Amino acid sequence: MGEIPTHPFMHPEVRAAASAGVEPLDRICLRGYIADVEIGAFQVERGNRQRIEFNVVAEVAPQEDPDDDVDRILSYDRLTEAISTELESERVNLLETLAERVAARILAEPRAIRVFVRIEKLDRGPGALGVEIVRSRGWPRQRPLAAEGQRTPGPKVVFLTEEVATSARLASAIDRLELAVQSVVFCVAPAEATSAPSGNPQVRQRIGLLAVEQSAWKLSARDSRFLVADTRTEMDWALNNGRIPIWAPTKMVLAAARVPEAVWNDPLGLVVWFAGEINASELLTVGVAPPAGVDLAARELTLEHVE
Repeated sequence: MGEIPTHPFMHPEVRAAASAGVEPLDRICLRGYIADVEIGAFQVERGNRQRIEFNVVAEVAPQEDPDDDVDRILSYDRLTEAISTELESERVNLLETLAERVAARILAEPRAIRVFVRIEKLDRGPGALGVEIVRSRGWPRQRPLAAEGQRTPGPKVVFLTEEVATSARLASAIDRLELAVQSVVFCVAPAEATSAPSGNPQVRQRIGLLAVEQSAWKLSARDSRFLVADTRTEMDWALNNGRIPIWAPTKMVLAAARVPEAVWNDPLGLVVWFAGEINASELLTVGVAPPAGVDLAARELTLEHVE
């Protein structure tokens, strides 16, 4: 019997060499890059950090006139920046998703031709558990990357206190508000102060978020135009199809790279965070004044004088 090939389980640099084409390509590699992050689809992985290891090889076109100019190469720093940028953008459940995003960001570099990305969880079992992908420039699933510093203004966000959300005058106010601002996402406070067990922040957070979602569903029953939405895609669909989205926060909060502190007992603070996440054009509050010092345009409205 011939020798059993070992390259499928070796460093991606060996994998790259084993699958090289006729045209030679240079390779830049990153070995053993370990990050401590929260990631995973299982409940036991939420709220807990674990170590994941990255091994990356980027194949690049050789320089026609090589010199000693750092500006003409694909810097090693671009590999680590691709990883850190994706880890900081939002929480993901799957290593496969993270690998795709890191690969796409590296392939956005002008000289990158092909990339190998291996990611392994180091703390989930007796051995390393992970995935490895290979992607080339022009891969059909490669997602477009948002331009740095360029964000399209989002809809206006309207926060309703519990008293306003249950008011008999709300229906007419919604009509006036919708005509006034056209594109709005409603957020609502929970029906009452949430009582949650002490000692477990994750439990308190979940109970607080569920209380907000319960109020969102109650509000949705008051007008057929309302649609409870827990993703940006669903909000966009509602706004494009004559519906008025009401934000259900749990999914976005749990997926966030930076989760708001004390979110379970600060509904208005939660909405300020949400408005920042969707780049809201304005925050409108009804029944309470907007908090001071927010980083977006904010004003208070009343049921009688919706502008």
